[in-house]
Amino acid sequence: MKSLSGSRAFGRIGVVFIVALLWLVAFAAAQRPVFATPTVDRIVVAKADRTMTLMRNGQAFKTYRVALSREPVGPKEREGDHRVPEGLYTIDSKNAHSRFHLALHISYPNPADRERARKLGAKPGGNIEIHGLGSTYGWVGSLQRQVDWTDGCIAVTNIEIEEMWNIVPVGTPLEIRP
Repeated sequence: MKSLSGSRAFGRIGVVFIVALLWLVAFAAAQRPVFATPTVDRIVVAKADRTMTLMRNGQAFKTYRVALSREPVGPKEREGDHRVPEGLYTIDSKNAHSRFHLALHISYPNPADRERARKLGAKPGGNIEIHGLGSTYGWVGSLQRQVDWTDGCIAVTNIEIEEMWNIVPVGTPLEIRP
């Protein structure tokens, strides 16, 4: 009988020990510093160089090679001209259900774009994004940069847009240079 009660006592001690150990592990994990995902505070696209630089605190954080539209030279003037806009914009929304994998929507047209299109008697267009390649062409990866193929957007690989998705908040200023 004594051995049975001894094993029960050991069982209780073992359970108490395991509970205490789990509590200590949880407490230690809670005391670790939490590192926030770094966010960028500005994006600069240089169309002539086919680059997009994510900026943080005035410093380049990461630079990507990009593909542009079929008409890469000159600012977007009107709907259907297949050009990427030039000027100051913001990332005004994110589209997790984009046909191009993920997309960061650009606040085009701005007031100057609307005025330019009005003077031409045209609509300014819209739906300009920084986006990936979509599920059908995701396998192309970085080869997509060999050809300007978008319809006024800025394209990166699916892996790159996934990186950006977490560090580019809505409201981030964007400058698109010639």
